[in-house]
Order: sequence, then C-alpha cells, then structure tokens
Amino acid sequence: MKIGFGYDVHKFKKGGKLLLGGVEIKHPQGLEGWSDADVLLHAIIDALLGALGEGDIGRHFPPGDPEWQGADSLKMLAFVSELVSSRGYFINNIDSTVVAEAPRIAPYLETMKSRIAGALKIAPELVNVKGKTEEGLGFTGTRQGIKAYAVCLIHKEL
Repeated sequence: MKIGFGYDVHKFKKGGKLLLGGVEIKHPQGLEGWSDADVLLHAIIDALLGALGEGDIGRHFPPGDPEWQGADSLKMLAFVSELVSSRGYFINNIDSTVVAEAPRIAPYLETMKSRIAGALKIAPELVNVKGKTEEGLGFTGTRQGIKAYAVCLIHKEL
C-alpha cells in the first residue's frame, strides 16, 4: 500500500466559471489558473501522483504548455487514473477537503463524488469530499481564493 497527499490553491478572478470536483458552482467569480483551475481535482491529482512517486501536477501538465491551457481537469484526473492502473495499482479511497468561505459546497457534494469516481473508474463510496471554512482567517477566510487538500491510499493486488 502507498499513501499520497495533495494540496492546491487558486485565487479568485472576476468572471469565468467556478469548477470544483468537476461541477460548475454558481458564484460571481471563477478561479485563476492555466487549466480550468479546479482546485479540488488538482489536489486529488497531486495525491495520486505522490502515492506513485511521480512528482506533481506541474510535471505532468505544465503551466504554460498550450496543450493544457483551459484543460478539463476531469480529463487530467482520468489520465492520472490510467497511470495508476498501468503501474498495477488500485485506488482504495480518496479523502479531500475544500477550504473556502464561499461558496457553500454542501449542495454539490454528491455530484462531485460521482464525477470524481467516474473519472477514476471507482465506486463513489470510495471518494469523500468535505467543505470547511477558516472562520474569516487567512486568504481563504477573506475570500481571496480557495484551497483543497486530498489524501489517497492505493494498493497492488498480490
């Protein structure tokens, strides 16, 4: 078994879509980034790559590379899922946390879990997504951006 940890952060920008966990969230601001800036999926991608010992998201999807400009992070996650499988590993589970004062993500959690599980080709019950605030503290607390954390456990069949 191997464990991986992921973290990502993006600042808000005026306009644009806000995507979290592959779900478009109603919000007056989007997130700034080279791809679609889905901070939750990026943290999960980093966790999976970390478990494999394959570096981070920037190594596989470099910012500045035209191929990944505006890229759909669900497709990036599916690519990493194939990498996990190609190395003979299976995903045991993923646990993740989105940190933001706004928007509230509770209404979207089940859809996020379903989309993440679909990209990874695993059962939705193997994916957990939580939302937390920072009680007005730090850059997320002052609504300047969103951050996300993720851990995963992968294993090989013996």
